[in-house]
Amino acid sequence: MTALDAAWTGLAEWQPQRIADLVAQEGQARLDRLVRHVADIRFDFVKTHLDDTALAALAAIAEAGDYAGRRRALFAGEIANPTEGRAAEHTAERGEGAPDSVHRAQMFHQRMRLLVDAIEGGAFGEVRHLLHIGIGGSALGPDLLIDALGRRADRYEVAVVSNVDGAALQAVFDRFDPATTMIAVASKTFTTTETMLNAASALQWLEENGVADPFGRVIALTASPDKAVEWGVDETRVLPFAETVGGRYSLWSSIGFPAALALGWDAFEEMLEGAAEMDRHVRLTDGADNVALLAAFVDQLYANRLGCQTRALFAYDERLRLLPSYLQQLEMESNGKAVDLAGQPVPRPTAPITWGGVGTDSQHAVFQLLHQGTHLVPTEFVVAREPGHHLDPAHHEALVQNCIAQGAALMAGRGHADGARAYPGDRPSTTILLDQVSPHSLGALLSFYEHRTFANAVMLGINPFDQFGVELGKEMAKAVGEGGGDFDIATRALMAAALDDPSL
Repeated sequence: MTALDAAWTGLAEWQPQRIADLVAQEGQARLDRLVRHVADIRFDFVKTHLDDTALAALAAIAEAGDYAGRRRALFAGEIANPTEGRAAEHTAERGEGAPDSVHRAQMFHQRMRLLVDAIEGGAFGEVRHLLHIGIGGSALGPDLLIDALGRRADRYEVAVVSNVDGAALQAVFDRFDPATTMIAVASKTFTTTETMLNAASALQWLEENGVADPFGRVIALTASPDKAVEWGVDETRVLPFAETVGGRYSLWSSIGFPAALALGWDAFEEMLEGAAEMDRHVRLTDGADNVALLAAFVDQLYANRLGCQTRALFAYDERLRLLPSYLQQLEMESNGKAVDLAGQPVPRPTAPITWGGVGTDSQHAVFQLLHQGTHLVPTEFVVAREPGHHLDPAHHEALVQNCIAQGAALMAGRGHADGARAYPGDRPSTTILLDQVSPHSLGALLSFYEHRTFANAVMLGINPFDQFGVELGKEMAKAVGEGGGDFDIATRALMAAALDDPSL
């Protein structure tokens, strides 16, 4: 048995008390212990089953997993991704990392800023639209940033297209003017099948609509600049980023170009500084005072001790409606693993299924299951003190009131003689309260989720920075396209039916 496995046995002996009893018994002391304030964000873990015994057991697991050592290696730019033999240097993009890596990131940012300045200065003629083509981390991050922060921007209209379904591109073609459109192609390897197919169709659209030099309207965002140049992009319009920056951690790099253009460079820098503030907190703070580690304690308590297979997140802010989708990739692609750092089977559940939605819409859809269903689902609420509109304050007041009420109702429940009208209560929730949805606070929030994901990986003894699980499907899709592959009879029948090819 490893030291990490032995540490997990301590949590197995822990027995939960009702949350409402813990809150009533501990009062203000519980708030002092389970509420953190970092980067103008309030993180509230009070309405969870955490108690002193659980905290001690979880801290022992983190110590056995060498959280301090793996955190140091992460920030030092040492090998953090052992299966691929490389560092994971997304924090260097925010100024927190190995000095050489930080300097390189700053140089790449300066290159990106010069291109933003050139577009704003008219070097490419009139530009009113940007079509950003990517998939996965090359699309989810920019899409979230622009949707959250650019709703009232009068700078550029940006469309992010990731789906290889031509309907997604066609919808953009129908509303954009090719004469005033630039295209950003985002791919770490610059070989991603779906991205390159969409990029080729976008070039064809420009050419068919009278753009004399389609490639002159293309910007490449990649860790493989040579491949972008080979594809046809002029090297002056290639924005590189480091190979050691993973796709789902890449919005801080040149992958964030569409956000920098749409929001303005000052906003992009504020986002980086917000993330860096969270980085500094995580790097310098130990134990349960470290908000990312404390959040991971909550996650592991429910996923491993109380058997929760899912984790729900609800953004009580329309500007953050894409946050659940962003976190699905971050958390499940990072920690959806079955082997540990030594390549041995992990003897416990790893990442729960992340899902969620937007409040108050979700209250009238999925909250029935949260309150009265048979599944225990730890729930997270994200809400802001300041609204994102100038309408009657009653709108925002109702939104926040509903958010707070849901957490209270999940915890308290309500008895009733009629079982259909009874609420069992004792259902956990955490609440993250932002002062406002700003570039700084959003940067800090997303950095928090990255570090939380890392802390969970440490406690599980796994590598959060590879993603080999997505490769098999890619290989088999290629084989389907080539009409080859040793497929079973059921798959071949489906191929013949769906692709209208009787020869299959």
